[in-house]
Amino acid sequence: MFKSALKTACAVAAFTAVALSGASAETRITYKSAKAGSSYYQMAVEIAEALKKGTDGEFSVTVEESQGSVQNVMEVRARGADYVFTTPPALVGAAQNASGPFEGKGSDKFAEIRALFPIPSLTMHFVVAESAGASKIEDLAGKTVLLGKGSFGASEGEKYLELFGIKDQVEIADAELSNAVAALKNGQIDAFVTAGSWPAPNVIEAAASIGVDVLSLTEEQIAETKRTKITIPAGTYSGQDEDIVTTSLPVVAYTTTAMDDDTAYQLTKTFWEQKEAMGGNAPWWNGVDTALMANITGKLHPGAVRYYEEAGVELSDAQK
Repeated sequence: MFKSALKTACAVAAFTAVALSGASAETRITYKSAKAGSSYYQMAVEIAEALKKGTDGEFSVTVEESQGSVQNVMEVRARGADYVFTTPPALVGAAQNASGPFEGKGSDKFAEIRALFPIPSLTMHFVVAESAGASKIEDLAGKTVLLGKGSFGASEGEKYLELFGIKDQVEIADAELSNAVAALKNGQIDAFVTAGSWPAPNVIEAAASIGVDVLSLTEEQIAETKRTKITIPAGTYSGQDEDIVTTSLPVVAYTTTAMDDDTAYQLTKTFWEQKEAMGGNAPWWNGVDTALMANITGKLHPGAVRYYEEAGVELSDAQK
């Protein structure tokens, strides 16, 4: 009887050890990107699903809604090794230099930020109700425009209105971007500005439900913004018969040196291995390739560096 009991106890101990081992194998990640309803929030969900699928459940990713890229970077100060977030590289540089939106808010933690992989670029959309009768940016004068609050798109949109000389002629709606489509439908606003990779879900919804025009910028205006020119092909949105010419800004997924090298390696490797499958479901992933690595101006995480070197991707000295 004693031997039987001992054998049973050993079996239970072995089973418990295996169960604990399996439980500890799951790596939990918090991924913070953008506001719900935006293209970047949808991308976050797609990445979370791809990481889970590509690692047979090894990664468990929780997607958190964010007020924008600035908030994502700010939260580095209080987050741990599981934190992954998205932002334009320029904002990381600003945080590390305590400049721009980070003036007077510097932190040693910002120096620990490291890149993992590029994601689709931020693309500026100036979305106007067809009934407003606007065909160019200057036509927004006298209109009510929703920019949102705290996001890159809000600050960039405000900057463009000022650059093009119409900021004082536009009434800025005091509302969140998540309310933009409803406000446009109800006639509370004439237009909204959003910075999301195309096709942007809120623009798809607006175009399909009430009819909109997405305004193009001139070559001169694009030069004034000092951003990268991008073309949204005709037919991307309902009723869009012509290409839309606008601007874009690179966006990258980041973590910090608190994340261990093996986790960063596996995250990066799985992202690239799953990218083609993601592109089959959402076309914005098809615009992401290793050429976008050149847009990463700061350091990569050592675990990510290991993956890129194995994959034969050329990195700059500043990225290593």
